[in-house]
Amino acid sequence: MGTILPRLIRLRDAPSYLGMDRNRFNAEVRPQLIEIPIGTQGVAFDRLDLDAWVDHYKDCSGRLSGINSRSMKPWDVQYHQVSSKEVKSGTSASKFTDVAFEKALVQCYSAKQKTTLHDGSKK
Repeated sequence: MGTILPRLIRLRDAPSYLGMDRNRFNAEVRPQLIEIPIGTQGVAFDRLDLDAWVDHYKDCSGRLSGINSRSMKPWDVQYHQVSSKEVKSGTSASKFTDVAFEKALVQCYSAKQKTTLHDGSKK
């Protein structure tokens, strides 16, 4: 019989679940998640929200590693849909609130804009 992953990940385990240290988790991830109280002092996070945060972070910051672009074949490249600043209607499958999602978008775009000057040259 396989192992069942818990739906709720306690605060002490969430950073290691995401593969990061506690300080980075508290600074970058925790403010964007819904905290679920466990007992009188415990705090947990929904594993699906943690997974959604990783997917979003990967889409904004991820890149191929260790692949020589000259030797890549078209079937080796995975294309990801690029987000736009344009507001569109629809239903979100994520538990992120609109405010948390907007914060994540702002962080993503501001990080990209810092690396390129207005005239298109790199800093």
